[in-house]
Amino acid sequence: MSQFGFENDMRNVLKLDVPISNAPMARWQRKSSTNGLSPGKPGNASLSSSKTPSKTPGKTKRPTPCKIGADRFIPVRNTQQMEVASFLLTKQKDTAEANDGGATAENRKAMSVLLNGYNIEDAKILHFGGRPLNVSEGFQNNLKVLYHQSTTPASVKKTRYISPTPDRILDAPDLRNDFYLTLLDWSSLNVLAVALNNSVYLWDATRGDITLLMQMEEEADYICSVSWTKQGNYLAVGTSDSKVQLWDVEKQKRLRLLAGHTGRVGSLSWNDHILSSGSKSGHIHHHDVRVANHHIQTLAGHAQEVCGLKWSPDGRYLASGSNDNLVCVWPRVNEGSVANGTQPVRCWNDHQGAVKALAWCPWQPHVLASGGGTSDRRIRIWNVNSGSCITSLETQSQISSLVFVPNYKELVSAHGYTCNSVSIWRYPALTRVAELSGHGDRVLSMTMSPDSSTIATVAADETIRLWKSFEIDPVKKKASERLAKPTSSVMLNALR
Repeated sequence: MSQFGFENDMRNVLKLDVPISNAPMARWQRKSSTNGLSPGKPGNASLSSSKTPSKTPGKTKRPTPCKIGADRFIPVRNTQQMEVASFLLTKQKDTAEANDGGATAENRKAMSVLLNGYNIEDAKILHFGGRPLNVSEGFQNNLKVLYHQSTTPASVKKTRYISPTPDRILDAPDLRNDFYLTLLDWSSLNVLAVALNNSVYLWDATRGDITLLMQMEEEADYICSVSWTKQGNYLAVGTSDSKVQLWDVEKQKRLRLLAGHTGRVGSLSWNDHILSSGSKSGHIHHHDVRVANHHIQTLAGHAQEVCGLKWSPDGRYLASGSNDNLVCVWPRVNEGSVANGTQPVRCWNDHQGAVKALAWCPWQPHVLASGGGTSDRRIRIWNVNSGSCITSLETQSQISSLVFVPNYKELVSAHGYTCNSVSIWRYPALTRVAELSGHGDRVLSMTMSPDSSTIATVAADETIRLWKSFEIDPVKKKASERLAKPTSSVMLNALR
């Protein structure tokens, strides 16, 4: 019987449909017990076994703890911390903080937490722990190729090239080496007039033709000054016999002979139909070339030879420079008036040498530039309206001519002893842009081409040098011409 009882027990143990006693709790029962379900309820058991829960039981979403500096994108700082950070960025290290070498980092942290409620080091913005280590000598970084960016030709700002050599050289034999004379002028029709001793020659810059315009009758006489009208078809010539000749260049015929001076006429300047002439006597005469009685006004403000005369671009003022070191600015001539002794608007005596170089700024009609001779060697910029000197520059050389260049808003100065060169200055800073050397002797006169791209200089080495240093970029030139076309057509219609 005992054998049958043992076999019966073994059969019951091997059956799978009978619950096993003293066995561990099933996994589904453990899950249901954690959710508060009773393992003895078949309804709850079937519900849990038939549907998988969407969330893992027993796991709930907890907020991320917020710590100072824990977020790498948006730091959690209150207003007080930002004020402390701003203070730490702007304050200077005082001696007490510099001498605080005994306090440890732990002590400073504890003190900061007690006083502020947080560590003050965590509130610093752009705080670095220490200075970077110096690279050892001879170290080569292999990653420099990846992270080093060199300037490419496209990113480099383009600057114009100024040739140190002249574009063309012309011979000027028998040129008179006299600082006080004006021997060169360029017309609006692109014709260059040059005074060579007792003759005046014309050089057509477009075709290259050379023409002898006139020659003094007396061998001892010589040409002192030349000046073109604004239209470029008439030329005024000042001579050593105290006269001014007016020539029609196209017909090569002398139109008038203007007398009245008592000394050689070394400077000339046009203002429409008014021709102003300065002589060695210190007087300036105004001539109205339209009438028979041409002499309409005399200006007596200089004690010595007048060697510089320039009318302003708007025709309001006449600037004069003399060997008495004075620069005077005179008002415009009143129509139909005949007067003597008109007082100048401005008169400056800051120069310490003869003032021959004068130039008005085309884009600032109230600005005048003047240059002194060997005893002065300074360029001075004047504001005619206020009467003040805007700026001055020591050039270390005699200044014979000044010209403003509108293409690049620069000032060009021609120099005699001791440089014998031409300097280009950036205006109004008066920083040197370039220096053009090539003349073997002092430069006596300088003038500019009608398109403002070239300057011509004549020197005592009997050469005329053309410097093409101010040519406009072709792209910018086409754009400016395109903008200027409608304006020119309107002007032509108005003239018709």
